[in-house]
Amino acid sequence: MSKYKDFEFNLRELAGSMGDFGTLFPLAIGLIVVCGLNPAGLFIWMGLVNIATGLIYRLPMPLEPKKVVSVTAIAQQWPASLVYASGLGLGITWFILVFSGALRKLIAITPTFIVRGIQLALGITLVWTGLKMMRPAPLLGVLAVVIVLTLRQNRYAPAAIVLMALGVGIIAWKGELGRSLELAITLPPLTVPHLRDVWQAMVLAGFAQIPLSITNAVIATAALIRDYFPDKPVSERQLMLNMGFMNVIPAFFGGMPMCHGAGGLAGQYYFGARTGGTNILEGLIEISLGLFLGKSLGNLLAAFPMPLVGGMMFMVGIELAKVVMKLRGWKLYLALFTAALSVATNMAVGFVAGLAAAYLVRTLKRQHLLVCACSTARKGKATEQ
Repeated sequence: MSKYKDFEFNLRELAGSMGDFGTLFPLAIGLIVVCGLNPAGLFIWMGLVNIATGLIYRLPMPLEPKKVVSVTAIAQQWPASLVYASGLGLGITWFILVFSGALRKLIAITPTFIVRGIQLALGITLVWTGLKMMRPAPLLGVLAVVIVLTLRQNRYAPAAIVLMALGVGIIAWKGELGRSLELAITLPPLTVPHLRDVWQAMVLAGFAQIPLSITNAVIATAALIRDYFPDKPVSERQLMLNMGFMNVIPAFFGGMPMCHGAGGLAGQYYFGARTGGTNILEGLIEISLGLFLGKSLGNLLAAFPMPLVGGMMFMVGIELAKVVMKLRGWKLYLALFTAALSVATNMAVGFVAGLAAAYLVRTLKRQHLLVCACSTARKGKATEQ
């Protein structure tokens, strides 16, 4: 049994709720500033989903933007309508994969060590992204790392809270806080995606998002939950159903495409998240931001010193990469192969290639054992004669 309750509301849980901000901040800024997403819709729906998952699962449940869709949308300067449509298209896709039984078959053929390779690739990616975010002000990034190492388990001044407070203090010191703030109640808009936009969004990025979400948001996240919370496992089917609901419904009310993610869970856990209270606290913060600061969120997020977030991501990446250390022998080599190919190309390619290599090795090992058994049998017969 866990020593933690289902719900705790303290500084440790609050710090844990900020552990996955490294993924949220940069992509949310881009979607709001470049694509014109409604900040109130984005944050209020993220907050509602966080509260719902915290209440249902009673443990930290990572929630972050869909990376392939978000990065493509920002790079290609999609209109907001296309982003909303991508959420609807992907949400329907997740329902199809669950109810057709395709997800169950994929899970059945996926070895654990291949999942560890995907997690290692995610860790390396987070470390590299963190370093790039630290580059504009490396001393500030190093300070963030020192604060994490010093205060991560501090009960009274957890590292994540200190870093967020430091970031707001820097914004105020630069004189940008007053200019960015605009208090006003803002509600999510009504957004009805067109079918032609749904198809266009799926062609541009949605279909490319599918394998990444299956590997990172479903398989790797479920495995990490079993590692961290063995008494509260969450199945891959449950995670994908979550993603169906949390993309289809918000698509009609200004929500961004959302998914789970092993990196986000590692960040939450690393900074102290242990109960469903983490998601409830994060959800309340996000709803408050969207409801009362919806008009100024884009400016506030853009002004936040990203090297501080980069330092957090750097440390989370190292923690996530450690999972591969449990492996030995040929399973370790295949995990490293999967990770290397995932980082060099993308996680979908790494996953498929790693899976193929795993089954090739297993086939060769079975053939080798069969040859050895036949050879032993022949020797036994020769001895009897």
